[in-house]
Amino acid sequence: MPCRCAVVKMISPYDVLADVAERSRRYLASIGERRVFPTPDAIAALANFDVPLQDEPLPPEAVVAELDRWGTPAATANAGPRYFGFVNGSAVPGALAAHLLATAWEQNGAFREMSPGSHFLERIASGWVLELLRLPPESAVGFVTGTTVGDATCLATARDALLARVGWNTFEHGLFGAPPITVIVGDEAHSTLFKALQLIGLGKKRVVTVPSDAQGRMRAEALPRISGPTILCAQAGNVNSGSFDPFREIFTRAHESDAPVWGHVDGAFGLWGRVAPARAHLLDGVELADSWATDGHKWLNTPYDCGMAIVRDAAALQKTMTLRAEYLPTGEGHGSEVTPEGSRRPRGVDAWATLRSLGRNGLADMVERNCRQAQRFADAFTAAGFTVLNDVVVNQVLVSFGDDARTRAVVAAVQADGTCWCGPTVWKGTTAMRVSVISWATTDDDVDRSLDAIVRIARG
Repeated sequence: MPCRCAVVKMISPYDVLADVAERSRRYLASIGERRVFPTPDAIAALANFDVPLQDEPLPPEAVVAELDRWGTPAATANAGPRYFGFVNGSAVPGALAAHLLATAWEQNGAFREMSPGSHFLERIASGWVLELLRLPPESAVGFVTGTTVGDATCLATARDALLARVGWNTFEHGLFGAPPITVIVGDEAHSTLFKALQLIGLGKKRVVTVPSDAQGRMRAEALPRISGPTILCAQAGNVNSGSFDPFREIFTRAHESDAPVWGHVDGAFGLWGRVAPARAHLLDGVELADSWATDGHKWLNTPYDCGMAIVRDAAALQKTMTLRAEYLPTGEGHGSEVTPEGSRRPRGVDAWATLRSLGRNGLADMVERNCRQAQRFADAFTAAGFTVLNDVVVNQVLVSFGDDARTRAVVAAVQADGTCWCGPTVWKGTTAMRVSVISWATTDDDVDRSLDAIVRIARG
């Protein structure tokens, strides 16, 4: 007789992923209408996570439901169109979807043998990045967590290469007794550059500061005389004003010296201005450097986290970063040979997916649109009688609403209002609100909606 037993459907532990996809879709579908910063009640409700760890496992769907119930209301909507703080981009949909798929692959990007597919995609993305930014095609690209680690990677390579030129082997002797290296930066250099210098053993007393002009650009005529091994750091995109150092003049002057010099560019967001034809002139001569660090999760709008360390001398980068052990694969081109990490997420897949989604023209249009929207903010602030403190050359706007106390009060009220989010800063001694327009999702309507809220609050 045929068996009349009930057919039991096997439940996969991965069925929960469909639930996650639906919850994620709902969150992003409504993000344009939700508060940009969570309410005090939502933040207070995070206390619900603070429970003793239970003894027995929980079903994955219960874990996700708990995370969504208390975590989602407390999330800052920087994935949405009206988050203008900290120069934080948002992920384009195609890249976000690819990021989720690549996360499910659970690949280690350190070696080709661990992940042939992601290794190949990172190679493709590297070539596209160099082509788009018009940097030397022989350069190596390491995908790191962000520009801080990108700076540290590039500067460690510079340190080793410069000392090798004067007969010192850092791989054998470290820095104990090494010849001194001078570091030259502009007085508007970003704080993370100093963190990177600290990480690689070059402290603050090694740094020579060059004065900047009213917009934060290094004054090339004020460069000191260069003697001995020197790292010269320039900036593409001042975090406040958005300005760019005069790269061609700086690096040309530096290389007129007989001393060994390494030029480095901290280009966390501004380096991507190179892809927009109307902004590319701001980066004239940037290709004359020896290394560059940038973020993907800022103006490229990849998912977090994705940064890039780019070094002209690929062999020098590989010499500094190479990881060797008897059980590890050998040969050039591994992710571990161009980044500090032994184990690493293959972040280049996110960069590949973003570039594949946007294409050459889509990326250029996004950068240019954000620049136009920043100017839209600036024009409206001026028309309303407020003071714009910077020349708006890319996506950064600094506005003062009166004295410092008044400006701080307006910024706090704007953040509490929830329509948009902008942060405070101090520029040339004046407190300002900083507006960073850097999301693919921001429309002109979002700009106008934010302006209505900001002007209303500032006049109130």
